[in-house]
Amino acid sequence: MLIYAIRRLNLFIITLLILTLIGYNIVRLDPFSVFNQQEFWTGWFQYLRQLMQGDLGISASGLPVTESLSQVFPATLELCFFAFLLALIIGIPFGTLAGIRRGSAADIMISSITLLTFSMPIFWMAILMIMVFSLYLGWLPVSGRYNLLFEIPTVTGFALVDVLISNHPQRSQAIEDIIRHLVMPTLVLAVAPTTEIIKLLRDSVADVMSQNYIKAAATKGLSKSEIVMRHVLKNALPPIIPKFGIQISTMMTFAIITESIFNWPGIGTWLLNALSFQDYVTVQAGVLAVGSVVLLANIFSDLAGAAISPLARKEWYALK
Repeated sequence: MLIYAIRRLNLFIITLLILTLIGYNIVRLDPFSVFNQQEFWTGWFQYLRQLMQGDLGISASGLPVTESLSQVFPATLELCFFAFLLALIIGIPFGTLAGIRRGSAADIMISSITLLTFSMPIFWMAILMIMVFSLYLGWLPVSGRYNLLFEIPTVTGFALVDVLISNHPQRSQAIEDIIRHLVMPTLVLAVAPTTEIIKLLRDSVADVMSQNYIKAAATKGLSKSEIVMRHVLKNALPPIIPKFGIQISTMMTFAIITESIFNWPGIGTWLLNALSFQDYVTVQAGVLAVGSVVLLANIFSDLAGAAISPLARKEWYALK
């Protein structure tokens, strides 16, 4: 496991260096950039030293990019966390059910709904939800992260955590308001990973159900639920855990669209504003931040899958 982790870490470092080259070239698009006045490799090494010191540069508005990033990035991470959690809560039971009853009416219905929701454009779904739940029914707020009248002190950057650890006089109302603001963007952002988890788990469960040890467990008198919990999920989940990192990557991409529609004050809205003002320093910082999270998600999902299923490590070594 140690050698496997070291190899994954080396791959992460190499990919991260390539990512810094992309960020460096974005900064060089600015004709007034210091790096644009230097030779390519000399400027890149200086750029790396600057990054290692935690300095992402100064934005076009004259503010340190690191400070701005620390304000918007937790909002995106909070939204992605709840979206992925919702995807797991919905995807695992429905994917398991479809895999166990493959070819049945339940499987056909789940697969059809999954295909339909996956085919819907995310911006169309978001606009439709705003029209129904905000404008027509008036149940949920149209945009924002929470009502600014609550004045929640920023400690961690995660709104729910900040209000829970604070001594806010209207804490319960603030929590309710944050949840109401989270509902629609979370649902929209969770659609893509939910459909993928259902599809992946359906195929994995169906493959496990065809194995002889499942038939042997049934002959021992175990109930259907015991077989599913003790044998099916135990063997069906580990092979798809490394693929969760890909779903997180997809969510980070879709988060930019979701945040722009719901005016969510995250890195997506921040990047779009930077692009409109041609603020290349801010753009490269956003690219580095999002790319680093995607890389870390893939590394951790691979390591988690390898830790749970030693067979994954053996297959990885065989490919090498």
